[in-house]
Amino acid sequence: MVEDIAKAVLLRLADAEGLNPDLLKDRYVAERNRRIVPTGNGQYTPTVEGAFANFGRDPWADPNFQRDAVLGHSEVIVAGAGFGGLVSAARLREAGCNDIRVIDEAGDFGGTWYWNRYPGAMCDIEAHIYLPLIEELGYAPKHRYSYAPEMLDVSQRAGRHYGLYEQALFQTSILDVRWLESEKHWLVETNRGDRLTCDILVMACGRQSLPKLPGIPGIDRFKGHAFHSSRWDYAYTGGDFHGGMTGLADKRVAVIGTGATAIQLIPEVAKDAKELLVFQRTPSSVGVRANRDTPPDYADRSRPGWQRERRYNFQSIISNIPQDQDLVGDGWTDFTRKIKPPTPIELAEQLGRQPTPEELKLVAEIFDYRVMNELRGRIDDIVADPETAELLKPWYRWFCKRPCFHDGYLETFNRLNVRLIDTGGLGVERISETGIVVDGVEYPIDCLIFATGFEANISYKRLTGFEVYGRGGLALGDHWTGGVRTLHGMMTDGFPNLFMVGGNQQTTAAVNAVHLIDEQAEHVAYIYRRFKELGLRQIEPTSDAVDDYVHIIRSSPANAALVDFYKDCTPGYYNAEGKATRSEDIFFGGRYGDGPIPFFRMLQAWRATGQMEGLTLGDYTGEHVGSGDYVSNIIS
Repeated sequence: MVEDIAKAVLLRLADAEGLNPDLLKDRYVAERNRRIVPTGNGQYTPTVEGAFANFGRDPWADPNFQRDAVLGHSEVIVAGAGFGGLVSAARLREAGCNDIRVIDEAGDFGGTWYWNRYPGAMCDIEAHIYLPLIEELGYAPKHRYSYAPEMLDVSQRAGRHYGLYEQALFQTSILDVRWLESEKHWLVETNRGDRLTCDILVMACGRQSLPKLPGIPGIDRFKGHAFHSSRWDYAYTGGDFHGGMTGLADKRVAVIGTGATAIQLIPEVAKDAKELLVFQRTPSSVGVRANRDTPPDYADRSRPGWQRERRYNFQSIISNIPQDQDLVGDGWTDFTRKIKPPTPIELAEQLGRQPTPEELKLVAEIFDYRVMNELRGRIDDIVADPETAELLKPWYRWFCKRPCFHDGYLETFNRLNVRLIDTGGLGVERISETGIVVDGVEYPIDCLIFATGFEANISYKRLTGFEVYGRGGLALGDHWTGGVRTLHGMMTDGFPNLFMVGGNQQTTAAVNAVHLIDEQAEHVAYIYRRFKELGLRQIEPTSDAVDDYVHIIRSSPANAALVDFYKDCTPGYYNAEGKATRSEDIFFGGRYGDGPIPFFRMLQAWRATGQMEGLTLGDYTGEHVGSGDYVSNIIS
């Protein structure tokens, strides 16, 4: 146990002498426990198929679109036209690949920002480090945090800049992918009758495209109008992204959800709806976003590599790696500094002895409590009604749920047409034909908007919608029965010429996901260049190399610490609705334990040797010609 004197020292270090960590911890545990449901992720209903498939339909594409089946060969096929696919294709173009076909079920490039067009949608990472390829495009974001139309526009600009539209197949779903051993090609078949082959397949199927619905009893009985936030129905609401939703002027509108999406759309709906009811299971933490217009010289774009430098600066600060300057200076970097506890050496100086493990844990909790108290205090300062303010307060540690930042969400609850319906952590009881029931009380509504997020904790096959069959017809799902196994999170043994790009297990957990994507794309482009230079026909990691890398991942103390942290967190998609028992169960678990910057440096060091370490190589005769040693012999 931590002695009272030591506890007083720790509280003084955190400038939090009035804080009672024991009471706060008890409150956090109680709030967590009331939100745990036995079904975990099973409480959600998929929209990919079945009775609720209509919630996942594409409202932006031409419903009458038809085309002839495409047959033929491409050097590279990229599955996915979101930021992952877009940046991968761009880096491959820069590496000299002129034959790239991108396939996506959406009607255009953009991924998340093709689907998310709800009013108020914006990024919550600074646009100058989040938007992809803007240095190459010579583009200056209009706002510090870009709104959805700009992010879609930048995606389209990049598609045109890199000549990716000419061979792209949109509104097309991949059904099956198979490695053809005799031809040393991948065969890709689609729902439009396409039969395509390629030398290299890049899977860039992101996790922010498949909407999920809560499995609330009676969800299929509602007679009013309902849709998911990522498939916004402007035909019903009227207006467009910028507002003017006159169709809601006489409507009682309900929003289920108070996460990152709801934080953004609720203030906009409140402006136009006759009445808005917000149904809350767990409140989000909401810091200041401070969005504003940015002049063209907001960031110094005069030096080549400016965006990369800015990204590294941001991620380094988020990772507690000291920097001379904070180039971004936002809520993420501010709270990271505030939440960082003293080092063991600094604590030892204050205590006059080495701190115990219990004291190290307590001081980390105290700094966390202080930050969350600040966020709860902000609610009291903004929300006029004390009862509503109390219900909006988050009782969990920072990063138990994705931190949110917004300049108008809390203020919305001061409007006379807005009501917060808190469910006591239990969620909505049921949905009737005409309304929503909570604790036996029915709230009549005309329109129901599900701001319930995306399917995050799902299998790769559910995510992609298709199975991948490698050498000998082995299904990737079967290959990974005992757990994901990769080299660097991007390749796996038995699946030649296959790359996986995105926030996959065994990569790293970067706050700015686009930074991770670009580092991966650069790695894929490097391997492609060597593939061509060496006259190879197939390339894949050896089983030994994969085993060694998997051991690094699974033996990481950081992954074990992740489980220890999230087991005490309020339920959400980060911790498999409170059911996570392994690092792999956590949204960004099963990753490279040292963090993003070391992961990026590891990839750079691997490339710098020029030896393709851990890869098995095959030439154009189809014969095995060696491993990384073969490459070094050629170079010498």
